[in-house]
Amino acid sequence: MLKYIAFAVVALIGVVLVYATTRPDSFRIERSIRINAPAEKIFALINDLHRHHDWSAWERIDPSMQRTHSGASAGVGAVYEWNGNKDVGQGRMEIIDSQPATLVRLKLDFIKPFEGHNQVDYSLRAEGGGTLVSQAMYGPSPYLSKLMGLVFNMDRMIGGKFEEGLANLKALAEAP
Repeated sequence: MLKYIAFAVVALIGVVLVYATTRPDSFRIERSIRINAPAEKIFALINDLHRHHDWSAWERIDPSMQRTHSGASAGVGAVYEWNGNKDVGQGRMEIIDSQPATLVRLKLDFIKPFEGHNQVDYSLRAEGGGTLVSQAMYGPSPYLSKLMGLVFNMDRMIGGKFEEGLANLKALAEAP
């Protein structure tokens, strides 16, 4: 009897491992918010990585996180590195494209707890007297990510932090 149970467990694990291979090879998570402020004001908050701590939801998870800035003071070449607790890990982001009042593109490299290499776009578009701001993260989905995606809803987890950060950005940009 135990032999059949063990066989069933091994077979189930095998099915899950094989099923994970059928998941998409890339991912995209995106959220948007309308901010009652000019795109130029919002762009300045995003394009300067020194201001990141003022509105990013990730910054509030570990207030004692170590932060390092290097490269350009803002725009293309600006670099922000962090090393924090187990919830924020360690990583690096660099602005690789910056188009005034319309786009900031970041190269995002996670080092710990899991290695990952993605891009993040902040797109800004004038809309109804304000600005529609979209944040999107996208990149490859390696096997471990596919496997984790069977257990954790990454869109909800990361998307929730995007929503929180965009709400913080909105409050900051709309403040007098």
